Amino acid sequence: MNSSRPSAASAVNRMLPRLAAALREVPVIGSVVGTQRVRGFVDSPAHVCILANVAVGQIGGVLATLRGADKTVFVNVDSCPGLAQDRGALEFLRDNGAQGAVSTRLSLVEKGHSLDLLTMMKVFVTDRSNLRRSLDAVSRGRPDLVEVMPAPIVARLEPEAKRLLSPYVAAGFVETERDAAAMLALGAAAVATSDPRLWRLRREDLVSAAGAAGAPTVKGTS
Repeated sequence: MNSSRPSAASAVNRMLPRLAAALREVPVIGSVVGTQRVRGFVDSPAHVCILANVAVGQIGGVLATLRGADKTVFVNVDSCPGLAQDRGALEFLRDNGAQGAVSTRLSLVEKGHSLDLLTMMKVFVTDRSNLRRSLDAVSRGRPDLVEVMPAPIVARLEPEAKRLLSPYVAAGFVETERDAAAMLALGAAAVATSDPRLWRLRREDLVSAAGAAGAPTVKGTS
């Protein structure tokens, strides 16, 4: 974790080693879109998920189910109907058991730092000018993880860009075991996918598939 992270985030300091350990074992983050896939994720070996497109009135119950299964849950603040885009929304998520928040918004990532939430900034890399803006936002926001979309763009990024985005999660068009293995071989800390068939993949399976070795670390845990 960046040493300039506000000291109020002591709870995050305690959560980061757990997050890193979870991604070392199963480097697949389940994108749980809506409530229908919650039970499938609970029953999977994946430890970490991004909860999206769940109405605000259902979030508390879903979080209780996921936390009861000892899962680490990030909530996509941008995608949940009825959930405001402000500090109050982050406090609501924290108080209902979410450990992290995902957003494209720099302001929400910055607010998450002071609320003992893990933060993940989502960036869409569509061209070089967009990449420069994304790198600037990540530098300013200092998220714990960066969700890079779409995943195939990772192969086109220069080493310096990947370093500045790290630790990053490759997401979007991760459809097969080979896709996931390729992203890890390129340096991703994890991949995110909504395909339940990939939630069972452990790192040793993917490293073997890619013919690679080693496990990228979550920021501040190396």
